[in-house]
Amino acid sequence: MMEKTLYRGRDLEGFASLEIHVGQSAARGGEVPGGNPSFPPAPPAMKQPQRRKGEVRSLSAHHPANAFVPVIRRVRHSVVAITSEEESVPDTRSLWDRLLSEWGVTPVEPEPERKRQFGSGFVISPRGYIVTNEHVVRKAKRVAVRLYGRKSPLPASVVWTDPSRDLAVIQVRSHVPLKPLALGSSRLTEVGEWSIAIGNPLGLHHSVTLGVVSGKDRPLQIQNRQFGSVIQTDAAINPGNSGGPLINILGQAIGVNTLMVYPSQSISFAIPIDDIKPLIRPYLDR
Repeated sequence: MMEKTLYRGRDLEGFASLEIHVGQSAARGGEVPGGNPSFPPAPPAMKQPQRRKGEVRSLSAHHPANAFVPVIRRVRHSVVAITSEEESVPDTRSLWDRLLSEWGVTPVEPEPERKRQFGSGFVISPRGYIVTNEHVVRKAKRVAVRLYGRKSPLPASVVWTDPSRDLAVIQVRSHVPLKPLALGSSRLTEVGEWSIAIGNPLGLHHSVTLGVVSGKDRPLQIQNRQFGSVIQTDAAINPGNSGGPLINILGQAIGVNTLMVYPSQSISFAIPIDDIKPLIRPYLDR
């Protein structure tokens, strides 16, 4: 059986599907003139602890410079990696095979071709309901979900789709309740706020990427899909990130990552969570 691996996402030309490196700047104050009484004396320099040769140290997760670490720890169990498989039988029969078929001779059937696609999603109910993009699970024969910290994926079934909005809900059966991701408000989100994405780009499950909200209320329509007004972020959406959450600094979902503009950089879009809430409400209460 032939097998292909695709990384599902969307761009403005076709399929493509978050990663940004945010530089940190350190502000340094000027020297304090020692003879001017209007300036307070400079604080004494902090004594650096002696470091043994070869010793490697890292900042604590609670250090102010690592403000995103607690957020990721809080939400990562609510984000899933999705693998969907689609099977198709290619029409590779030769003219001779077709003639044999007309004469009643059964030709050798070609092997089915299996396509594997990667995407992302997030939990919205303890009973295993998960939001993702419709194009992640379209035509899927099998869907599997991988939760953070679990080695084996769980089988999932598609329970609802809206192709026009590129949204879907799938469900996994788990012996323990799943942890839903808190839903924020895209309406109250402001341009310039931090935006965090966790997803499955290129099959690298639970990868974390970072950016800011670059714009809001961007009108977007692609082919037969009417997205309405979407959130723009400078976090790059890579193939496999589709369906994953765009999260604010409070760990709340403010959108569903959907597409990027290719080949431009740092222009990606997410479906606002306030547009999604009415559609998924029946699954939130289950």
